[in-house]
Amino acid sequence: MRTGQAHARLYQRLRSVHLERAHDQPSAALLYLERSYDFDEALVDGLEIIHATTLTAPLIMLRSRVTVLEVNEPLYRRRLVRTLLTIAAARLSAAAHRHQLLVVTYAIENRDPNTDDAASSLRARTRRSVDRVLSRRLADQIDRIAFGTSDSETLYKAVHGSSLRQARSTVIPALPSPCDCHTPDHERDNDVVFVGAFDDRKGARQLLAAWPYVCEELPSAQLTLAGKGPLIQEVRTMASMQQGAKVVEDPSRTEIHALLDNSCVLVLLSQPHPRWREQVGLPIVEGLAHGCTIVTSEQTGLAVWLASHGHSIVSSTASPVTLAGEIVRALRDGRSPTSVLADLPDIDGRAAADEWMFADSPKPRGQRHGVT
Repeated sequence: MRTGQAHARLYQRLRSVHLERAHDQPSAALLYLERSYDFDEALVDGLEIIHATTLTAPLIMLRSRVTVLEVNEPLYRRRLVRTLLTIAAARLSAAAHRHQLLVVTYAIENRDPNTDDAASSLRARTRRSVDRVLSRRLADQIDRIAFGTSDSETLYKAVHGSSLRQARSTVIPALPSPCDCHTPDHERDNDVVFVGAFDDRKGARQLLAAWPYVCEELPSAQLTLAGKGPLIQEVRTMASMQQGAKVVEDPSRTEIHALLDNSCVLVLLSQPHPRWREQVGLPIVEGLAHGCTIVTSEQTGLAVWLASHGHSIVSSTASPVTLAGEIVRALRDGRSPTSVLADLPDIDGRAAADEWMFADSPKPRGQRHGVT
C-alpha cells in the first residue's frame, strides 16, 4: 500500500458518494470489491483505495495494525464470508500487536431479508439459512452500530437483538446538512427533477405516466430525469413524447448538484421489490441538501420525518393522477428552499455517525500507521 492507515473501511461496492464523504471523514483506507455504476474516477485523488477480494482483504488485515474497521451492516447479505474473514484477520493482527480493534458499522436496512418468499427453490432457501447464520455471527462481532433511521433500529432489535446486546448503539437520522454549492434566493420556476437508476425500483415509469396530468395543471412545469440504467431507452422514448420533459444520461456529480440546486421538487417514487426496499434514498438526501421539496413513497426509511416536515409521501402504488396531484401541490404550495434547509442539521447525519463510531479509537503500539 501507498501510505498506510490506522483505520479501514470495507465495502462491497464503492460509490461516488463514498469517495466524496471520505475526503471529509477520518483518514482511512477504502477496501472494495466492486465499483458502482456511478463511480467517479475524478474523486479518487488523495484517497487510498484498494481492490480487495475475499482472499486479499484478510491478507491485508494480517499485514496491518488497523484499530478501527468499518464493515457493511449485518443484514447486507452479500459477501458475508468476506466480511467475517476480514474481521477475523484484523482481530488476529490486533492480538499479535497487543492493541484493541473496534469493529463498527452504519445500518440503514429496513427490510428483513429472512422474510423472502418461502416458496423459492431449495437452493435459495438453503442459501438464506446459511446467510442468516452468517449475519448473526457478524452481528456478534460488532462493537459499535450507528443507525441512520429508527426503522432500521427497530428491525435490528427484532432480528439481531440478542447478538447486538454487547454493542454500543445510537440513532443519528440520515439527514444531510445544506450543501456547500447551494445558491440562495435564485429563481427555480416549476422545475421537477428525478435522479437515480432507470430501473423498475426507482419509479421513473410512474413519474412519466403522471407527468401529462402535471402539465395540465401547470403548463410551465419542466421535468429532468437524470441517471442511467436498463430502462434508458424506454425513459427516453416516454420523455420525448412529454411536454417539458428531458433526459440527462449518466450525469457527472457536478451536473447533479446543479440540477438539484435549480429544481423545486425532487421525485423518487421507490417501488416494492421482492428482495429489496429503499433504505433511505440518496437522491432524497441530496435533494434535501439543496432545498428541494421531496415527493416520495412510503418505502423510504425517512418517510415519517419527511411527512412531518412538509414533504409529500404517497403510496408506491398511487395512480398517475394522485401522484401528479402531489407534485402540483408541492410546486404550488411546497416549502421554500430556505425553509427546507432550515430543518436540516448543521452536521451531516452520516458524518455525525462516523464521528461517533470512530470516537476515542485505540492507537496501535509502536507504529504510526496501521494498514501497510
